[in-house]
Amino acid sequence: MNGFLGLLRKDPVISAAAVVFVVGLATIGGFFFFEYVLGYPPCPLCLDQRKAFYAAVPLAALLWLGASFGASRKVLLLGFAVIGLLMLWNTGLSAFHAGVEYKFWPGPSDCSGALNSLGTAGGMLDRLQSIRVVRCDEAAWTFLGISLAGYDVLVSLFLAVVAGLGFKAARERPPEDSISRD
Repeated sequence: MNGFLGLLRKDPVISAAAVVFVVGLATIGGFFFFEYVLGYPPCPLCLDQRKAFYAAVPLAALLWLGASFGASRKVLLLGFAVIGLLMLWNTGLSAFHAGVEYKFWPGPSDCSGALNSLGTAGGMLDRLQSIRVVRCDEAAWTFLGISLAGYDVLVSLFLAVVAGLGFKAARERPPEDSISRD
């Protein structure tokens, strides 16, 4: 254990990539747990919020691997910049979603409004049996007064900060051509 912690202190680029990977993967596991084990189906905004994690987690794994095997500083900078931007975008999307849940502003009509298009009367019963609307403006679960979207704000902001620290650490690395190759 001390060897792993020593490596994290020794190389902040690897540390940042590892933290983004582990926390992001745990978040993906968390939303699948809520959906498939606890039975909370995601709303359309929830599904949109997942996309940042689907991109950032594999990218963080590649950065972790790349930093361990001498990837160029430019690649590391670009990777952390992309993760940071994805997580900042997701922070904003999650904050918007939390605001919709807390009725600060209206949400998208496809998950916050009334059902308007049920089609013809003949097929309406068939469609009503197959429709399952998950509303974006109702928090399915809260803990300490914070919804899942609210927790996503915190996680995404944390990962954006970690990616920023990784970017800073990668920028402070010496360029590839100044590293002595023995």
